[in-house]
Amino acid sequence: MTVEEFEPISTLVVDENIVTRAKYPFVDIHSHWFRASTMTEGAVDTLIQEMDGMNMAALVNLSGQSGETLKAGIANMEGRYPERFITFANVEFDSVGAPGWTERAVAQLRADIEAGARGLKVYKNLGLDVMDVDGNRVPVNDPRLDPIWALAGEMGVPVLIHSAEPANFWKPRDKFNEKWLELKLRPNRYRDPATNASWEQIMSEHYDIMAKHRGTTFISAHMSWLGQDLQQLGQRLDENPNMVTEVAAVIYELGRQPRAGRQFLIDYKDRVLFGKDSYNVEEFHTYFRVFETDDEYFPYYRKYHAQWKMYGMDLPDDVLRAVYYENALRIIPGLDASLFE
Repeated sequence: MTVEEFEPISTLVVDENIVTRAKYPFVDIHSHWFRASTMTEGAVDTLIQEMDGMNMAALVNLSGQSGETLKAGIANMEGRYPERFITFANVEFDSVGAPGWTERAVAQLRADIEAGARGLKVYKNLGLDVMDVDGNRVPVNDPRLDPIWALAGEMGVPVLIHSAEPANFWKPRDKFNEKWLELKLRPNRYRDPATNASWEQIMSEHYDIMAKHRGTTFISAHMSWLGQDLQQLGQRLDENPNMVTEVAAVIYELGRQPRAGRQFLIDYKDRVLFGKDSYNVEEFHTYFRVFETDDEYFPYYRKYHAQWKMYGMDLPDDVLRAVYYENALRIIPGLDASLFE
């Protein structure tokens, strides 16, 4: 047997409170529906039924793309359920530096927002893999992109931005690396420091655009990859009043430090949104259980993300309401408040 196959069944006898439906209606700020433009009515109806079962009031599709594809996606997902779906646009950065690129990108984003997009999602390739027309890495804070961030602020839409990846992806793949198993099973996630910008450099660029564009709200994805260092995350939030964050794909960080995580969410309850990332109904149950119960030592749903067990934080109701929907109501334009009454 290899270590990858080792999955012991716990003999610990403790209370189990499986939560399949959130206590309050919630907004999933971080979801991806790349084929939204071709979804059938039946597929959308099925999705709504699943959302209702979980008490998900609204879902944000971050993969709206742009132009006619964005319009078709909005029509398919928001056509019959305009209050339940929100679409964010995307910008293609692969031609940065071409004559007139910035002006065209800004014009397209403006058109996408006018067509119904209620935010901008920026993928992790910016800062990592995006090269300009001269073959140079495009940093997150490249001044050629400044008009894009400025436009989002001008038009009152948030920018949900994913920069870098977990810092351990840059570290040696040895027995001391907490992400060793993930890097063993997903070797393409490793970032060789010799050929990649450092994690520190990319995240410094990430926070720099927030400092330069105080009039724009930035949603720093995945707890800014600082779920394991809540003190530093708090400092970043303190430094950037226009920054909020979300918990998509990193609930395993909060679930292993329930006391510190609970206090962090109490202290920063107005700065954290609910998000999931990949869509799987049963996986949402782990989020609910971490947030709403005081259960001990229960499994996370992906071993290669986290080999450790989860603990419930038993969050106060005011914190649950803030994370589940109140912060989203403040940040997402046009979100229907009646969904949460």
